[in-house]
Parts: sequence; C-alpha cells; structure tokens
Amino acid sequence: MLYHDTNLADLEKARQALEEDLNNPALLKDQRLYTTTARRHNELGRLIGVWRQINKTTEDLEGARLLLLDPNSEIRELAELELAELESRKKELEDELTLLLLPKDPNDAKNTVVEIRAGAGGDEAGLFASDLFRMYLRYAENQGWKTDLLSLSPSDAGGCKEVIFLVEGEGAYSHLKHESGVHRVQRVPATETQGRIHTSTVTVAVLPEAEEVEVEIKPEEVKVDVYRSSGPGGQSVNTTDSAVRVTHLPTGLVVTCQDEKSQIKNKQKALTVLRARLLDRQIAEQNEKISSERRGQVGSGDRSERIRTYNFPQGRLTDHRVGLTLYRLPEIINGDLAEVITAVGAYFQAKLLAGHAPNG
Repeated sequence: MLYHDTNLADLEKARQALEEDLNNPALLKDQRLYTTTARRHNELGRLIGVWRQINKTTEDLEGARLLLLDPNSEIRELAELELAELESRKKELEDELTLLLLPKDPNDAKNTVVEIRAGAGGDEAGLFASDLFRMYLRYAENQGWKTDLLSLSPSDAGGCKEVIFLVEGEGAYSHLKHESGVHRVQRVPATETQGRIHTSTVTVAVLPEAEEVEVEIKPEEVKVDVYRSSGPGGQSVNTTDSAVRVTHLPTGLVVTCQDEKSQIKNKQKALTVLRARLLDRQIAEQNEKISSERRGQVGSGDRSERIRTYNFPQGRLTDHRVGLTLYRLPEIINGDLAEVITAVGAYFQAKLLAGHAPNG
C-alpha cells in the first residue's frame, strides 16, 4: 500500500511547520499563499487522523487475536466476530488513506471556467446548450458557489451558440472537470409536428481558472479590437463600442466579450477566458508527455468523446464512461447533478487507485 512508503512522524512534523506558518502574521499579506497553506494543513490533518485510526485498529486486532486463545468458547466466538469487523474496518481505512496519499491534481481547488458550445443539430443544439447552462448554474447554486457570466452568443431560436461562465467556490474545478466532452440529447423538438425524436450534441469544456502569476500575457502579445455589441439577428445591444475582441498573437487564440456595458470589464473578462485557455493548453502539452500506459489508467479526458446521453422521451441520463443510467432526467436537468458528479468522480478515482495498487 502507498502509506507504507510514508512516515507518520514526517507528516506530523510537516503539519506542525505549516501551523507555525499560519500563525505568522506576515502570511496574511499574501492571501493566495495563506489559502494554499491552510488547505495543505487541513489535508495533512485528515491524513494523520486516518493514519492514527489505522494504528488504533491494528492494536485492537492484536487484542482480539489474543482472545482467540481464551479457554472460554463464548469469548472466542465474540473475538472472532470482533476480528472480522476490525479487519473490514482496517481495510476501509487503508483504502481511504491510500486515496488521500494519491497525487493531487494541482488545479482541483481552483475556480473553473466552463465553456458550452452548440454542436450538431441546429436550433435544437442551441436550445440544449441553454439547458446545460441552466443545469450547471443551478448545481453551482446548490453547492453554494458563485457564478459570473463571461460571454454569451445567443441563437435566433432562443438558445445559445456559445456561453462561457466562471464558477467560483472551493473545489469547483475538481467537481466539474469530468464534465468535459460531448453531451448528446435525444428529444422531440417543439417545432416537430410528427413527434420524431431528434439527436443533437453540445460540447462542454471545463478549464481551471488561471492566476495572472501562472499565465503571464504580455501587452505586446495581444491585439485588442473594440466594436459595437450586437444581439440575435444583428440588432445593436448598446450604442457604444464596448464589445472587445482579444487576439493572442503567439497562439492565434481569439476571445470576444460583449456582455458588459463597460469596455474595461469586457476586456478583463476576455483576458480571464484567454488565461484559462492558455493554461489548459499547457496542461494538455504536459499530459502528452505522460506515457501511453499512464494515460490509459487515468483516462484520456478527450473533449471529442461522447460522454453522456440525455434521453427526454425515456427520462433517462446515461454516462457512457462509467455505465451509469438514471431515470430522473427532469431533476438532473434542474440542477440535481450531485449523484452523477459523485459517481463519475469515484470512477476516475478508482482508476487512479488501481494504477497505484501493488502489482497494478
């Protein structure tokens, strides 16, 4: 097991050092560093707590084994029952500790930028993109997270061609990162007179929010164009040139934002999206360097994969990666996504655990 390679005393020393750092008033001047230090302090606390429970359970096991030698048959029977319970408990604790010791995704605790784009299916794809947008907003609200619309390109039918928004909250990226991919919807459009089921697709991309210190964008690397905002059908949204188009010259990435009346705010939001996309590129390049065997263990995360189907006539959601099927689609579309998020997260966590198991 992984925990055999780690020393409990070393972890306790590390946690004590972090505690001293947290008590240093100077650390409060750097809120980002303070938050990171506090998070690591809490992680080590959970780790040490589980480890101590393992040690206590091991001692109890030794005591139960001694009772197996007792001449009283009733005591021996009770000891056998206790032994089975303690062995099961120790296995659960060891698995929990191993998960805590697995390499962490450094982006898990970050806020996240979510991009939703209509794919194949015309107007129906745009309408479903709007449905997914509302679903994630309600899920975020249920989690107590804040959301901020960064960019919206509406479609003529009342849906949206593309919507980009920021989700702010503890662990937002870790919860949502496995939502990246192609989402397929099967339903009868409102305009369908013969009741035929149409299939449409929407692509979701989930990116960790990038801090300015992580992704530096030099002024000479960007071209900023301003223009008048427009809505569906080309009508003017406002009368000032507040819409902003930011082009990153080294990569050719283009981000537009026109939702705010302020040109400055639109530029800030566009740069937020640009940084997230540049960080995502960096992560993708790093992942390409991982061995093919390791990629197979953790999953490719390819956004071109069809990950989920939403079948409205059957009221069914199916996640194709984990083999999960639920027949309560209306509640899920209304933001009750926790069961799906938990199941998918557990699936990828199990794959990571299998990759670190002995002889695995």
